[in-house]
Amino acid sequence: MLTTAVLAKVTEKGRAAVEGKLRGKLRERLGDSKALVAHGNVALAEAWTRVLLRRTTGKDPQSIAEVIALVSLDPESELRSICPKQVEAQCWSSSSESFKAEAELLKQAERDLDFLEGKGVVFQAVRSAIICNQRLNRLLDAGRSRFVVDLHAMERLVLSFVEQAQSPVFAVCGKVGGFRQYEPAFGPLGGRLRSVLQEEKSRSSYFFPGVGELHFVEDADASDMLVSMASLVGKYLREVLMERVASHYQRQLPELPLVSGYHDPVSQKFVAATRLLRKKQKIDDDCFLRRKAGG
Repeated sequence: MLTTAVLAKVTEKGRAAVEGKLRGKLRERLGDSKALVAHGNVALAEAWTRVLLRRTTGKDPQSIAEVIALVSLDPESELRSICPKQVEAQCWSSSSESFKAEAELLKQAERDLDFLEGKGVVFQAVRSAIICNQRLNRLLDAGRSRFVVDLHAMERLVLSFVEQAQSPVFAVCGKVGGFRQYEPAFGPLGGRLRSVLQEEKSRSSYFFPGVGELHFVEDADASDMLVSMASLVGKYLREVLMERVASHYQRQLPELPLVSGYHDPVSQKFVAATRLLRKKQKIDDDCFLRRKAGG
């Protein structure tokens, strides 16, 4: 599971650009991630990710492994701390990885960022909380659903941005799990003083002194440019991390397809086709499949 966020310093003029409807060609490159990228076709999302990292870190990642290291909220040592030795190759092998975005696509993303900065939107950080199946399953056993884990990841990202900005933030997040009341489910922010600004089906909002405002908005990626951008980065990271897993088994069973990992017939066949190999390599199902509550 990936939960991704973008931090920007926004002027009053820039706020109109962030919250207004995207227009012209920019709308074709920065909008609903579900419409712009798909499994096997994430070059646009890769371009945004790499250019955002250049702009916000001052570093130009030369590999997918470097992209992941720069964008991850947690250091690799923490992400790998629960990895059984025999499973590491499944999730961390980067031997066959390569970038897909062409130079012109990267240049266009640079021009788009320049345009947005001219409008008053100055990008400061892009980060993603990466939570593997093993952690998700352990947290499920501890009573935390995927939706709650997603919410807590959002809270951690917000707190990391508050620390970086050294000031309160105005955070727009997608609605999680259809919640209307978030207070009972807060984790990292649960013990902090807060007030409820609004709790409706379309929007639930809270104010935390010293942290800022958190707004959970229905279909946020369709109405907020920074959420759209974060969604594109998240889509790219999910694709490359899933490709690592698929490639690991494809190297041993070349007839296997590269799969999306979503609940589709091709992914289900992949799970079945790799069962004996996973058993032989002593790869526990918890490192391969996310369990559902009660199952």
